[in-house]
Amino acid sequence: MNVIFDMDGLMFDTERVFIEAWDYAGEMMGVGKAGYMVYKTLGMNSVASYEIWKEEFGNKYNQKDLSKYTKEFIEKYYRENKVPIKTGLYTLLEYLKKEKAKLAVASSSSRVVVEKNLDDAGVKDYFSVIICGDMIKKSKPEPDIYLKACEMLNENPKDCIALEDSKNGLLSAYRAGCKPIMVPDLWQPDEEILQIIKGKYSDLIEVKNAFENGKIE
Repeated sequence: MNVIFDMDGLMFDTERVFIEAWDYAGEMMGVGKAGYMVYKTLGMNSVASYEIWKEEFGNKYNQKDLSKYTKEFIEKYYRENKVPIKTGLYTLLEYLKKEKAKLAVASSSSRVVVEKNLDDAGVKDYFSVIICGDMIKKSKPEPDIYLKACEMLNENPKDCIALEDSKNGLLSAYRAGCKPIMVPDLWQPDEEILQIIKGKYSDLIEVKNAFENGKIE
């Protein structure tokens, strides 16, 4: 069994933290609360996200300021709070460990952020492969990050299950040839996604039960 995990919105409830961060950054930049941009960039790495910001705000957008204010908010938040863990993460990881599954992370976030969150949650050692957004040229929804994860696992994509919450992530996994499983967070699947996913579960406890019952294989 080979399982590839997204991170933001799947393992950790970090998308909501980013909404607050971008509300703050937008106000500091003078464009107003911009947390809604999280919905427009779900699953994308920072380079791809910045392109969407540029389209939205034009000359009012300044990448350096966005990075500065986002970092300012995020660093303060995590000085005062632990990374918010999604329901069932530990239960699912323990189950997969007992089943001797090979596990990978395929996250659009930077390696620094991914490793910090995995370390803070105490789950880094479950994963033999960690692929991050700054290690890949083309962001989700392109298949590159999943192809790289499968390559590093030394497994054929058709033999890998991808756990994702966003449209871009699910499309990326599907285009790589993996089996996409959706655990919705901020976004519910549209018709296009319902056609490509192999299952949809409300949380990671349900995912674990589905593995146990042979619904995911």
